[in-house]
Amino acid sequence: VQLQASGGGLVQTGGSLSLSCAASGCTFSTYGVGWFRQAPGKEREFVAAISESDGVIYNADSVKGRFTIARDNAKNTVFLHLNSLEPEDTAVYYCARYSTGNDHYRRSYDYWGQGTLVTVSS
Repeated sequence: VQLQASGGGLVQTGGSLSLSCAASGCTFSTYGVGWFRQAPGKEREFVAAISESDGVIYNADSVKGRFTIARDNAKNTVFLHLNSLEPEDTAVYYCARYSTGNDHYRRSYDYWGQGTLVTVSS
């Protein structure tokens, strides 16, 4: 199983980006998928997750209704749409395949993508 995260880049405050997480070696539609992020010098934190039945959950404190997680089963891909970006959103964003347990915890995921860097300038 391999996950490939992409779509990061440099954007100004208030801008938008769409991140993609493409899977190979598994059928993504039968798994939950989560997005995490890690800012410089900080712990990796949960951002959002989507279940195999398309239920979604967000880290309300950090996302504040600005991010949307969605999946395209035909492309075996999960997306994270980032809107109204702030400098505090600067981080490496990781996608991961859910395994078991609390979906807010890193240990609940078994496969991880390599990360994609999002930089928000002020």
